Amino acid sequence: MTSRRLGALRMFLTASLIVLVATSVEAATSWTDWTSASNGSSGSAAGTLGGVGVSYSGEVLGSVINGFSSIWAPNSSFIGGTVTTSPSIVGDDIRLQGIPGTNTITFTSPVENPVFAIWSLGSPGAAASFTFNATPTLQAGGPNSSFGGSSITVSGDVVSGREGNGVVQFSGTFTSISWTDTPEFFYAFTVGLNGPLSPVPEPAVLTLLGAGFAGLVWTLRKRR
Repeated sequence: MTSRRLGALRMFLTASLIVLVATSVEAATSWTDWTSASNGSSGSAAGTLGGVGVSYSGEVLGSVINGFSSIWAPNSSFIGGTVTTSPSIVGDDIRLQGIPGTNTITFTSPVENPVFAIWSLGSPGAAASFTFNATPTLQAGGPNSSFGGSSITVSGDVVSGREGNGVVQFSGTFTSISWTDTPEFFYAFTVGLNGPLSPVPEPAVLTLLGAGFAGLVWTLRKRR
């Protein structure tokens, strides 16, 4: 094999490797780093998620924004389906008790297929629920380390639980997610994304792959 052909083949293989690495990185789940919160029936919170700004308006009973939240345990109850990491990797949460009103998360730029983690929804003797403005699908669920319980359940746009825990996903592109919830003291949530913290620019990767393939074809034709 000539050195020119080897060089073209090497370029093609390098581009293919970049595509494979980019695909694997995009499978990771990242969670919101909440950096501020204001308690109250008309509370608010703000944070960042993979380079996207996240703001929340609605009820805030309390929050953990310093990375010391221990509620997202065991990790196995919050990992499954498309979700590859637990919210415990960030260790933040926003807490609610179901005061009437609409709660809304807003993203500074559109996000694809966001995921939503819920902890301790309802009590063993009384169910509680979130009614969303979009239809979620269940990805993971199970007991929590503090109170036990079981997985949350999904029916249409409603997520319910009797001491329920888990993660749902919304399919599509979103700039905001809204919901109402029913009273119970207390439960918590956070929001995440299945994607890289620093997205790989897909057009550049495809251009590099195309260049490697074109170089390989040109070399083979030249050789013939």
